[in-house]
Amino acid sequence: MTSPTAVSFREALAVWFKIGLLSFGGPAAQIALMHRILVEEKRWISEERFLHALNYCMLLPGPEAQQLSCYVGWLLHRTWGGVVAGALFVAPGFLVVLALSFLYVTAHDTPLVAALFYGLKPAVIAIVLAALLRIGRRALTNRVMLVLAALAFLAIALLHVPFPLIVGGALVIGFIGGRRWPAVFALKSPHGSAAGAVVGLAGIVDHAAHHSTAGWSYVIGQIVLWGTLWLAPVAGLWWFLGGDHVLTKLATFFSQAAVVTFGGAYAVLAYIGQAAVGTYGWLQPGEMLDGLGMAETAPGPLIKVVQFVGFLGAHRQPGEIDPLLMATLGAVLVTWVTFIPSYLYIFAGAPFIERLRGNAALTTALAAVTAAVVGVILNLSLWFALHVVFRELHVVTWGVVRIDVPVWSTIDWAALVLSVAASVAMLRYKCGMLTVLAASVLVGGAWHLISG
Repeated sequence: MTSPTAVSFREALAVWFKIGLLSFGGPAAQIALMHRILVEEKRWISEERFLHALNYCMLLPGPEAQQLSCYVGWLLHRTWGGVVAGALFVAPGFLVVLALSFLYVTAHDTPLVAALFYGLKPAVIAIVLAALLRIGRRALTNRVMLVLAALAFLAIALLHVPFPLIVGGALVIGFIGGRRWPAVFALKSPHGSAAGAVVGLAGIVDHAAHHSTAGWSYVIGQIVLWGTLWLAPVAGLWWFLGGDHVLTKLATFFSQAAVVTFGGAYAVLAYIGQAAVGTYGWLQPGEMLDGLGMAETAPGPLIKVVQFVGFLGAHRQPGEIDPLLMATLGAVLVTWVTFIPSYLYIFAGAPFIERLRGNAALTTALAAVTAAVVGVILNLSLWFALHVVFRELHVVTWGVVRIDVPVWSTIDWAALVLSVAASVAMLRYKCGMLTVLAASVLVGGAWHLISG
């Protein structure tokens, strides 16, 4: 076999831009897209190393798919590689959501815009389902991982156990199980025993020493740099505008959210929505779902729904500034304080995670976390599907068990048919994501205009 050749920065730049443009459908779809391009097509990173990085990112607060792109970019080209990979993963979706936010506040009541949103949502269900099946096949490689995914699903769907507790429980189970019953917890490659051995380290060969020797001086430097970039704007707003200004409140709240928002956009929807509607008055009831629909149908991480919150919040409290200008400032500010912490987590933590890559117990523990997250994503996908297909849900309680039950008389048959058709197109006939999105918008939008 020939020696691996390092990937050029220009070649990586083109690939990160492509991933940023095509990363529709939420974290499951985005991770599957990166796996297909980086592991299967380009062979820049091995299956084992990709999953090791993914498992670490699953433990972090914030957008795991964006953090994964940052991690792999760092492996390829050190700090600048991580910065560019993370930024290009976010930028296309930011511009799309910004444009849709402008449309939302200026033409929300027009039938054409309402039809657009109606047609997009059923396709998103199919995209998430297809991606969930794909990533699940890679993560659930033995019976233990299947059980962990099932338990995580039941814990969050029926008992509403907080996501951090599910992650922590899976981490402990995986670590102890990997040490005491290694044969039972042994991981299998979904592509066979050689999947991680032959697929090269082509992109990271030149920087292997850097990844394994970065010490405390490097880590402290990264913490100071990215901590300053993250928190200096927040402190500046407090100093110049005071704590009551809408931009200060947005910066402060979403800086706090960046530390505690485990589990991605779905998991934090209730937390952010409650504060945005009840505490700060940035949104009206129901508007969070509109923002989530925007985030679902734009490329990039779903957590960019917070950008929509910042846009509307600043638009409604503009002071003496033009409302659209203030809204744009709010969207940029919230995006900054949401995504900059990801760089801190990756650049400060990845060197240590790389050193522990051969630790079997840690590898099993992190794999258990990934399995649990598959169950969580399944629940969240189901939650989204119910809210698309049914206009009303009600809560049924049996002791500690609480579930959302659809009101069957409120079923939207057109949305259901569109969702099933889109799913069949993707799963059975392997239609492309963009094709399914375009068809759903055309058919669903036309139906909404005709029936409305």
